[in-house]
Formats: sequence, structure tokens, C-alpha cells
Amino acid sequence: MSFQKIVEALIKEAQERGDFDNLKGKGQPLDLDAYFETPEDMRLAYSALKNAGIVSPEVELLQEIAALKERLAATFEEVQRNKIKRTLHDKQLEFNILMDRQKKNRKA
Repeated sequence: MSFQKIVEALIKEAQERGDFDNLKGKGQPLDLDAYFETPEDMRLAYSALKNAGIVSPEVELLQEIAALKERLAATFEEVQRNKIKRTLHDKQLEFNILMDRQKKNRKA
């Protein structure tokens, strides 16, 4: 039996068991924008990191920025707010520098 037929048989068995019934995004079109926006030479590495549950530095920074914004909205003490604002500003600046560096690398 060929490798392709073995794989097809395994997929069919999994379908019959219902292994694919509760997958995230079932019945929705695939959003491949992020895939095609990623530079071709980086796609495999990003895909492997994503599948391993590891996020890119850009995504990590965006998550930190979002968390800081939430903390800022929930904080009423002015000293703490100022501290959070400074940290937020630093993270946003770090993100902008990282994105600018990537943009320059793509052009080169």
C-alpha cells in the first residue's frame, strides 16, 4: 500500500471517529492573510513556532501592550498609572522599532 493511501485511510478513520468534529474554526473559511503577509523565507519557521505554541516577538509585545492597556484602565492611583504609562510607551516604542527593522529587512 502506498504512503498516500495509508494517510488517506488514517484520515478517513479519524473522520469516522469524529476526531475532526470540534476543531477551531470548523465551517469557516481559512484566513491565510497572515501566512502570505509573512516573508516567504520566514514562513516555515513562524509556522513551526506557532504549532509549538511559541509566539513571535511581535505578537508577544502586542500581548504585553494589550495587558498594560487593561491594567491602565483598571488603575486609579496616579503614581501607578504613570508607571504603567511609561512601561506602555516603552513597549510600544520597542514594537515600532521591531516592525521598522523588519520592514527595512524585507526591502533589502
